[in-house]
Amino acid sequence: MQRPKVFFKIAINGQPQGVVVFELFNDIVPKTAENFRQLCTGTQGFGFRGCPFHRIIPQFMVQGGDFDLRDGTGGRSIYGEKFPDENFRLKHEVPFLLSMANSGPNTNGSQFFITVAPTPWLDGKHVIFGRVLQGQDIVKKMESVGTDEGTPRANVVIADCGQV
Repeated sequence: MQRPKVFFKIAINGQPQGVVVFELFNDIVPKTAENFRQLCTGTQGFGFRGCPFHRIIPQFMVQGGDFDLRDGTGGRSIYGEKFPDENFRLKHEVPFLLSMANSGPNTNGSQFFITVAPTPWLDGKHVIFGRVLQGQDIVKKMESVGTDEGTPRANVVIADCGQV
């Protein structure tokens, strides 16, 4: 089974920064990977295009995916509002992993984060479903506008996205 690849074109304060390419682990977490893939392509009529990264914490992660309210309190999956945790087979032991943000067990929607460091305390709580294949330098640029509180000092947006 071939793993799908999707991309984000990132802009910071309206200035293009480059492309981040992700590999999705559809062989390990097929429902979670398909949710993200369709939110990248906009197949359902909604998705990540134009969506901000609303939470960025240096040495931790960059978080986005709330295309509804754009502030971290909204978002929805292709399966309805929320869907269950698929499994926790993968561990947050390296940077540049793609993982689901949630508000507790079985509350996955559209929000996700990209780790910028190992984050083992998230194991068993957040489903890893992909990794950054290209554009780690762009993720580091995104991280550089973060704050300890998480509110970015610049407007970081998914200017475009889709499947490779």
